[in-house]
Amino acid sequence: MKKIIKIITLTFLLIMIVNSFVFAQTDKRITVGSKDFTESYVLGDIISQLLKHHGFRVEEKFGMAAAIARSAILNRQIDILPDYTGTALGTYFESDENINDPVELYETVKKLDLEKNNLVWMGRTSFNNTYALAIKKDMIDEIGTTISDLAEYVNKKNGQVTFAVNHTFYQRESDGIFPMAVEYNMNIVRENVKPMDTGLTYTAIDRGQVDVAMVFGTDAKLRSFDLFVLEDDKHFFPIYNVSLVVRKEVFDRFPEIEEILKPITEIIDTEMMINLNYEVDANGLPTKMVADQFLKQHGLID
Repeated sequence: MKKIIKIITLTFLLIMIVNSFVFAQTDKRITVGSKDFTESYVLGDIISQLLKHHGFRVEEKFGMAAAIARSAILNRQIDILPDYTGTALGTYFESDENINDPVELYETVKKLDLEKNNLVWMGRTSFNNTYALAIKKDMIDEIGTTISDLAEYVNKKNGQVTFAVNHTFYQRESDGIFPMAVEYNMNIVRENVKPMDTGLTYTAIDRGQVDVAMVFGTDAKLRSFDLFVLEDDKHFFPIYNVSLVVRKEVFDRFPEIEEILKPITEIIDTEMMINLNYEVDANGLPTKMVADQFLKQHGLID
């Protein structure tokens, strides 16, 4: 009888150990989200593949509109999301303050989101996907390399320089084309500023229909159209560095994810992000393939 009881006890303990192991494996789950544009898809896939490589079971909820993605992480529908420092300050926290220092901006939104929403911001990329002004490369010698150089050129040309901007940039009262002109003492003629859909700004400058185009700092079209981005030497435009935003509950449960995902914010610079976007938008590669190639190239997965 004692032998039977001992066997039953050992069997029960073995079952408990196996169940605990299985539970630990299946419970190591994270839901990764992304917004509905190329860069966010690529970053979402990189996050997902890195976590899978380290034993996580990942559910992907990609392609959400910006407001929906933010709502999803606040409402525990996703656990982690690549997001932008400038978006957080201006949209989530509705601040009119323009923090020109990227580190100060990151630390500010990191503190606010942790205190208000229990969200942890892990690291900050060096690349900045903000508004920018671009010219053709063969115009660098004539115009210069900074927006201050452009202002001097515009003023010298007495209203002859033309601009292509998207509708939002045309209308924005705090960081649009006309407040920017005031900041840089640039005498832009309003009639020479042509509002249009974002993608068309690149086409317009490529075809010689305008002299200057509004672009975004890591857009693949910068490479496609071989444009030169002017330096925002007065730091007028908001900073949009990417950080990996995770729910604190998840961060506390899996603190190792910070080290696992650190290469994303440490390795990817402006040129690299443009190239990753280019592989998708220009060469038509799936974002998962682009993410896989990036991770293997840098020895982050096998």
